[in-house]
Amino acid sequence: MAVAEAEVVSALTADSAGTAATPGAAAAPQAQLSKAALAAKLLSLSGVFAVHKPKGPTSAELLNRLKEKLLAEAGMPSPEWNKRQRQTLKIGHGGTLDSAAQGVLVVGIGRGTKMLTSMLSGSKRYIAIGELGKATDTLDSTGKVTDEKPYDKITQEDIEGILQKFTGNIMQVPPLYSALKKDGQRLSTLMKRGEAVEARPARLVTVYSIALLRFQPPLFTLDVECGGGFYIRSLVNDIGKELSSCAHVLELTRTKQGPFTLEEHALPEDRWTIDDIAQSLEHCTSLLPDELAFKKPKSEKSSDQALSYEYITLSETKREEDEIKTL
Repeated sequence: MAVAEAEVVSALTADSAGTAATPGAAAAPQAQLSKAALAAKLLSLSGVFAVHKPKGPTSAELLNRLKEKLLAEAGMPSPEWNKRQRQTLKIGHGGTLDSAAQGVLVVGIGRGTKMLTSMLSGSKRYIAIGELGKATDTLDSTGKVTDEKPYDKITQEDIEGILQKFTGNIMQVPPLYSALKKDGQRLSTLMKRGEAVEARPARLVTVYSIALLRFQPPLFTLDVECGGGFYIRSLVNDIGKELSSCAHVLELTRTKQGPFTLEEHALPEDRWTIDDIAQSLEHCTSLLPDELAFKKPKSEKSSDQALSYEYITLSETKREEDEIKTL
């Protein structure tokens, strides 16, 4: 029995041995017992699932929001829990989506955080809306316009004709505004400070498929499936140059990461509950390859661990090349 549950049961036993408790006094221990059960269930969750990240928050901010909602539901943020519980809640994401992007964000919880590295190297799928005629310093709509060129002579056939050049194993230069690091700091952070940052050399990336869905000048919509380390922003920027114009990403949605799709598997925020996530974990485990799926671990004695609430993002792991780059 978990420590908190044992303490609650002891309290209830003591009440029954004494004088009759008032209705209000009886309700409080029962509620506390319910919270203890929820906390035990939360701490037993292990695996990977997907959430729907909206535009606005960064991936780290969204992960914090998710963590806070789960801890609040289980009654774990209170000082009393901090003193009594001695277990660790680990939660992390397997592939950053920038604040301007939306879509599938794969999350690992418990031992599932160790499975997130596989999410980095797997395929991802995006719907990207590019805008011709304008280039920005961030290569997306959040940046400052750095160049403008005509686009009125570009046709749908022109775009379709060059897409083959961006399919397969290609060389790509990462954006200056990115999560890549220099001296331990992200290039995007250095750029915002106004510090000089040298462009990184082109590196090999993989595009499994790319298709033009629609063309309504100056906007064009792409459906892209790619491997890890690929930047949609760089792709759209390079397409603009190939067309003798310029372009930037106006909107970006990740529709699939690994086996998880936006429509079928990504939990919206109103379903970020312990029960919903438990159900999602069971379903998502069946989608993973056998070498990644694992059996539910046996309950561990809480006295063997120290309490800490933390989130883990793979952008902070020791291998920079393992970071996922989406925007």
